[in-house]
This record gives sequence, C-alpha cells and structure tokens, in this order.
Amino acid sequence: MDKTAIAFASAIEQAQWIRQGELSPLELTQLCLERIAAQDGAIGSFFTVLAEAAIAEAQTKTEQLAQKPEHLPPFFGVPTAIKDLNAMAGVPFSLGVAALRENPGPVDDGMVQRLRAAGFTLLGKTATCELGLFPTTEAPGFPPTRNPWNRAYTSGGSSGGAAAAVAAGFCAVAQGSDGGGSIRTPASCCGLVGLKPARGRVTHAPLGYHPGSISTNGMLTRTVADAAALLDIISGYVTGDPFWLPSPEQPYAQLRGEELRPLKIAWSDTISPIGQAAPICQAAVAQTVQQLESLGHHLEPSALDVAALQDPFKVIWQASVCASGLPLEILSPIAQWLGQQAGSLQRYFGAIQQMQIAARQLVGFFEQYDALLLPVHLHSPLKIGALENLPFEETLEQIIHWIAPCPLANATGLPAIALPALQDEQGLPIGIQIVGKPADEATLIQLALQLEAVNNWPTIQSLKTYRH
Repeated sequence: MDKTAIAFASAIEQAQWIRQGELSPLELTQLCLERIAAQDGAIGSFFTVLAEAAIAEAQTKTEQLAQKPEHLPPFFGVPTAIKDLNAMAGVPFSLGVAALRENPGPVDDGMVQRLRAAGFTLLGKTATCELGLFPTTEAPGFPPTRNPWNRAYTSGGSSGGAAAAVAAGFCAVAQGSDGGGSIRTPASCCGLVGLKPARGRVTHAPLGYHPGSISTNGMLTRTVADAAALLDIISGYVTGDPFWLPSPEQPYAQLRGEELRPLKIAWSDTISPIGQAAPICQAAVAQTVQQLESLGHHLEPSALDVAALQDPFKVIWQASVCASGLPLEILSPIAQWLGQQAGSLQRYFGAIQQMQIAARQLVGFFEQYDALLLPVHLHSPLKIGALENLPFEETLEQIIHWIAPCPLANATGLPAIALPALQDEQGLPIGIQIVGKPADEATLIQLALQLEAVNNWPTIQSLKTYRH
C-alpha cells in the first residue's frame, strides 16, 4: 500500500487493515514515527516522542496478531497521542510549563486508560500552550506549534499539537481537551473534525473538573466516523465522577446510515456584543446553511448575544491559573498577570453563579431549535507570534474577539462539533461549528455525517510538502 495513503487514512481504516493482515501494528507505528522524525522538527506537534516504547508495544501487538486471537479491541495497533495536559505514568507531564518539562506523570489518567484499553499504541505527548490557557500553541520555553497547511500560522490551541499531528499525517486521531474552544479552534485551523462532548459525557478521572466545569476531554479526527467511534470509547462513568450522563440509546458509531428527520436549525455569523465574523467565516456559514437546506433542514437566522457570559467566563478562565496549584513565579508574565486578575474566592464563586444564570437562558434557546450553526472563529488563523509583545489587556481582547463563538458551548455544557468548510487566501482551513441540544451528540454526529457526504472538504494530502 502507498505510505501516504496509509498515513492519511482514518483510524477505522487503519484498524481494519491490521485486522485483515494487510498491515501490521509494527509497520504502521514505524511509518508514523518516520514521518514524525522527518517532519516534526519544522512543525513542533510533539513535546515528547516515545519511539522506543511505541516500537516495543507495536512489536508485541504484531506478535499477538500472529497467534490469531478471537477478540481484539476495536483500534488494536493504531497509533495515537496524548495532549500534555493529560498524565501518562512516568512520561514527562509539563502542562506547557517549561519548568515542568521533566516532571513525570504520576498515573495514566482516565482518558489514557480508555485509549489503551481500545488497543491504541501511544506515540507520545503532544504540544499544548501554557496551562491550556491560550488559543495558540506557543508555550514559552518550547518551540511553537506551526500549522501544517502554512507554517507561518498557528495550528490553534490549546490542543494545537494534537491537531497538527493529525493534520500532518503523524497519527490518524489524537486526544485533546476543550475549555473554551481548545478542540474546535485547532480543528478549524487544521481542517479537522473536532467534537467537544457534552458536560459529563467523558470522565476527568482521576482528577476533578476544570474550574466552573467548562472543560471536557475529546478527540481530534479526520473523519466524522472516527469521531463517533471514539466518543463511544471515551464516554462513560468512572467511579467517583462528580457528575455524568447516562449512556446513549445506541452507540454513536452505529449512527451511520440512520435516517435523520428534518431539523430546525438556527444560524448566526455575528456574536453580540463582539461583532460580525470576517467575510471568509461568513462565507463558510452561508455555504453550510445552503447545504443543510439542500438536505431538507429548515434554517433560520438568529441573533446570538453572549454579553452575560463574558465577564464571568473571563473570571473562571483567570481562576484556572490559580487552580493549577503552581507558583506564579514559574509561569510566563502573561499567565502570572491572568492569575493575579482572578481576585477573591467570593468573586470566583459569584462568577460561577452568574455564568450558570446566563447559561440557563442560552440553553433555553434550544427549546425552539434542534441545533445552532456558528463560525468557529470570527477571522482566519493568527500568525505565529501575533500575540507576542502586546500589552496583556490587548492580548486578552484579541483572544476574546477571535474565539468569541466558542465559549458558549463550554459555559452551557452543550455538545459542539467543528467541521471543515473553506480555505482562505493563505490556504488555511476555515471551519464551522454546530452546537447541539443538551446531551445530544447523536444529532450533531448525524448532521456532520450528512455534511461530510455532500462536501468536498480540502485535504492536506494535496500539499506536496507533506506528501514526502
């Protein structure tokens, strides 16, 4: 088989080839590591590559296959990677903080355990921004993570390393997390599918939840089918979880081929009071509106006002610096400044209450609609270094303006999925997102499958730089 085709195949396809004996776990892992060694120096998607351990594990799995076992986990022998905000036992666990680059993870966290149980081979830890705070992946003391589509631009954040690794063909899928768009932002920047599950769908074991419960674990993928299959794997209660959702009526992977009734879908390309999306992002939404209408859905323009969320969300975001438990002096100046803005516990708990009140009103919107279509961002991806050397207040305002459509889903706990749509003049992908009703990932996946079937989403395989 052609190596490029293998590298850019879906995880489901790779798993099928392994089961059918057309490809061994060792061959696939070696191919991924070869691509990382040849190309990642210019991209910076990994903080830690576990080449020796991955080869040893893949060799063992190849030998197990030779014994023709009756039962194998669904992604046996498929390589993936873990974001460096999640712990792997004995593997450097930096949280994007340079002073912690040699800090070993104490245990495999719940996401890692579930991916191992599904048969994945772990290639290493992907890059993230400092404490997952920012929508670009440029942690001080680490090389910046560049967009494989155009290296002058960001791959997004905070799961920027995961997205760059998948986009560049280093692995078919990679783990990420989303506390304010941190799966959807890099998915949009890198032309991927980024599913942010509903609050309580995926465990944060063995730790607790992000302040305000705004963050959730998830995966970055190239196909909707992979996103659905992986949601089945990572979902579910782990002993001691403070809250959780019941299992879906049927596995998400079985939604392919299911008929979807015509839906009533709201759309907006303006986020009040912040402003309207740039023309390319408006065009991505408009194209998707037309496609959904052609699929039989009813689309209605709708005003979206998130003013009541802005201040409390900002306080909770700032408080996450303090919640890390790290001394401020080991952090970058802007992270220190954010931590210092968090204020008192009274202010923090007041912000949580304010956010919950605003979230109730926004969730009430979905009593009229089945889903909400939005841009992922209000303009194209940022250049590497675009946020450097700015006053901290200006950096904060630029971040808020760019990612304005994303925090809604985090504050409300609603599921959301980012999908590719267009490319801008720099050749960078531009995505859209669909936000779903409470705990209704199923409808999002079915809509995404429909859009995937009628779209000719641009792929990075057309870029010669990454074909060799």
